[in-house]
Amino acid sequence: MTHFLHTEDDLRAGLVQLVAADPRLAPVAEKAGVFALRRREGGYAGLCAIVCGQQLSVASAAAIRDRLFAAFEPFHHDAVRKARPDKLKRLGLSNNKIKAIKEIGKAVSANHIDLDAIGNMDADVAHEALVALHGVGPWTADIYLLFCLGHADAFPAGDLAVQEAARIALNLRKRPDAKALTKIAEAWRPWRGVAAHLMWAYYHVVKKREGISVETKKPKVKPKAKSKAKKKPVFKKRAAKKSKPKFRSKKSNGVARAA
Repeated sequence: MTHFLHTEDDLRAGLVQLVAADPRLAPVAEKAGVFALRRREGGYAGLCAIVCGQQLSVASAAAIRDRLFAAFEPFHHDAVRKARPDKLKRLGLSNNKIKAIKEIGKAVSANHIDLDAIGNMDADVAHEALVALHGVGPWTADIYLLFCLGHADAFPAGDLAVQEAARIALNLRKRPDAKALTKIAEAWRPWRGVAAHLMWAYYHVVKKREGISVETKKPKVKPKAKSKAKKKPVFKKRAAKKSKPKFRSKKSNGVARAA
């Protein structure tokens, strides 16, 4: 059975089920406190908005998305797929993203995929259908299923904030990658989407920020131990005595000059 997170009550009920399935998450939920359900517009517009935000800051992604939607009113897949690439490029989209939203538009226009009905599928099946689209990777597919369609079992294992939150929450030796976190999240089915919301909320509390910037810290270099060996005395060379100028006699006008 497919569960959905359409309301705050759905999220709260799912959290109860999640903690019952994995009691390790009880203290995590307690520390995270009350957190809100985040939802976005679905369909072609919703998926394009996520593609716009790939590998960009929140502010930059919002600016490009707003320009894109303003350029096409109403925002329709046929209008976008037929648009000139140079027009889309002026909006701030990269060549890869232009190709992605055009190819997605073609797939929707040809009825190769229904971006709304896909939410009724099993999470893994829906995920595979989405990643088959050009420009849609695992993270984009899971974010779309979770935020745009409210699929309760969608799980963005490749999200760095979710990975880091899981490391801290579960006291792991290192931050799990997408493959390792997917394996861990098996215990959270069919509420993996609730677990993702929980991890984001927990991350916000423990890190005091929304996103994550993974930086490589430079190792601390220990100061070199001072040598106990006695320093050799330094002798200053005595300045050479200035020699007095020698005089030699020249028979030029009878005057003696210095050489």
